[in-house]
Amino acid sequence: MVQENLADVEQRIQAACERAGRDRNEVTLIAVSKTKPVSMLNEAYGCGIREFGENKVQEMMDKYEQMPQDIHWHMIGHLQRNKVKYLMGKAYLIHSVDSLRLAEEISAQSVKHQVQTDILIEVNIAGEESKFGISGEETIHLVEAAAALPNIHIRGLMTIAPFTDHPEDNRIYFRKIKELSVDIDRKKIDNVNMHILSMGMTGDYEVAIEEGATMVRVGTGIFGERDYGQN
Repeated sequence: MVQENLADVEQRIQAACERAGRDRNEVTLIAVSKTKPVSMLNEAYGCGIREFGENKVQEMMDKYEQMPQDIHWHMIGHLQRNKVKYLMGKAYLIHSVDSLRLAEEISAQSVKHQVQTDILIEVNIAGEESKFGISGEETIHLVEAAAALPNIHIRGLMTIAPFTDHPEDNRIYFRKIKELSVDIDRKKIDNVNMHILSMGMTGDYEVAIEEGATMVRVGTGIFGERDYGQN
């Protein structure tokens, strides 16, 4: 199943890139493997996937120990400050930085463990009360403050668009994130670049790619429905 699903997702990514006049190499597919067994991750690995996304620190740590060392692990879920220390040197990219206090903890732990940590700022671009993330208006202030911290590097923005049966509805939000990233880039802030736009999931990643996503986070589209009974 995983192999067939990956082939379908790859075809869709390629088509979206072509519609947008983009090179396929500009888009990184992250296989969101939360709640999925290592056997399924190994199947994806066998198909060439090296980017995996997890929502929970403990689950990521467990899989980190069982999977090959050439994998890039992406922390995409809400991150509590007391769990940051476990990610040091293991998370390739932390997508979900939504407060200065969290950025400060990542910085402090990075200094303590003598590592450099790449982060994205999570923006709640649709202003949904049920979601984490900083507002679009506050983003630049968080970027400026976090950029001054040692041992962390801001590589771009992340957003989770509203759940919808109509992917086209989210185009406006992906466009806003892209515009926000351009505005931030123009400020030429030290220790900040906007090379990464992590946006788009199983239901809307094609629209996200058309609007500039450089990372898409696909779980259900690769592994099938999540089984929360495994948690």
